[in-house]
Amino acid sequence: MLPCITKKLFDFDCPGCGLQRSVVLLLKGDFIGAFEMYPAIYSIVLLFSFLLINNFTTIKYANKITILLMISSVVLILGNFILKMI
Repeated sequence: MLPCITKKLFDFDCPGCGLQRSVVLLLKGDFIGAFEMYPAIYSIVLLFSFLLINNFTTIKYANKITILLMISSVVLILGNFILKMI
């Protein structure tokens, strides 16, 4: 695993801390563990899956769906980061 530069330099978690471990847990099939490690993992997977599918097909309201998935990902990432800081 790649070390977190922010954690090494400033000794606190960055908003992306846990993402790598969450992806590994997801690939191993531990879906609950992946969510507990990084709650935004599923919205990020949905976002990238949708963007990949949208490249090959035309989807009605694709821009609105992309924006909604991006906002939900950012809200979950920041919410998780704030909860870790408390």
